[in-house]
Amino acid sequence: MRSAFPAAFAATAVLLAPAAHAAAKASAVEVVQPWSRPAAVGTNGAGFMTLTNHGKAPETLMSVETPAATQAQMHQTSMAGGIMSMKRLDAGLALAPGQTVTFAPGGYHLMLIGLTKALNAGDKVPATLVFASGARIKIAFLVGSGPQAPGAMPMDMPMDHMRH
Repeated sequence: MRSAFPAAFAATAVLLAPAAHAAAKASAVEVVQPWSRPAAVGTNGAGFMTLTNHGKAPETLMSVETPAATQAQMHQTSMAGGIMSMKRLDAGLALAPGQTVTFAPGGYHLMLIGLTKALNAGDKVPATLVFASGARIKIAFLVGSGPQAPGAMPMDMPMDHMRH
């Protein structure tokens, strides 16, 4: 009598193949130290992290989804003539193979607009990074003071008082 196990295993492997492929795409981008600052409900928060594309193909971070805010937008802060301003990255953020991009105060960052709950020290804010390839990476921003980048704006500067 033949066992049904090999046939069942083969059918399961075929069903799981698309999921494994998606996981392989997602694994090409590494996310390190996702963190956020404490913020009150109804205000704006920020998300920071470091992304590295370990793949052989370019990848573009297109958007970020989170239940913690009514919107999540990618921005780049710059300083010109002594005035700090932010530019929204509507076309996403491209990551060349081998490239590392750090989201930090005073540079690239995520704006968490219209917080649906307070972000208190020690909380974890769930989010999903959505890439042009279709890859989706689930992360959690740890709320706290986070690493401070050299030359970054002060940690106590409110994000909603900057020029957009």
